[in-house]
Amino acid sequence: MSGTLFIVSAPSGAGKTSLVKALVERLDHIRLSISYTTRPPRPGERDGEDYHFVSEEEFQAMVRQGAFLEHARVFGHSYGTSRAWIEEQLQADTDVILEIDWQGARQVRELLPGAVSIFILPPSREVLLQRLRGRGQDPEDVIARRMAKAVDEMRHYREYDYLVINDVFEQALETLIHLIQAARLRTPLQARRHADLIRSLLAET
Repeated sequence: MSGTLFIVSAPSGAGKTSLVKALVERLDHIRLSISYTTRPPRPGERDGEDYHFVSEEEFQAMVRQGAFLEHARVFGHSYGTSRAWIEEQLQADTDVILEIDWQGARQVRELLPGAVSIFILPPSREVLLQRLRGRGQDPEDVIARRMAKAVDEMRHYREYDYLVINDVFEQALETLIHLIQAARLRTPLQARRHADLIRSLLAET
């Protein structure tokens, strides 16, 4: 495989989705993996663009078929990543970015140890709470639960290759872009992409 799989995780409200969306718009060689989920669509979400929305029965059937690279249960709903789609993109030298939590990230790293993992943190707890409240979709008890879960998720940052603080959005975005561009230049990947060139350069005359 010549493509690189990038794992991006963050607590809810850290700005991960906005950063990843902007990243995909800026870079031509990377695609966002669209997860399967059993949760209902939120206002403005579209099937096949934000998530593949499926029933619990459909999801469990896919689990039994081994269709997921990783899957997890979050806030009472199931989420999973298509194994076949990821492998197809990587074989075609296309980078893929996965937005998953730390549980899913652990599963993926075990199966694909060459994956590059990035954790995004908010600049403070106060900012994180403001962002959770700013959505205007959840009552205070739900926000409190999400905040508690966010703190638990942030404890896993040490498991990742890179740590990005999303304080100023454009700065965080530029950091992510530089990380991805550098990862594409790793020697094993470049050696596969440019095998003919390297052979010609090293050939005995």
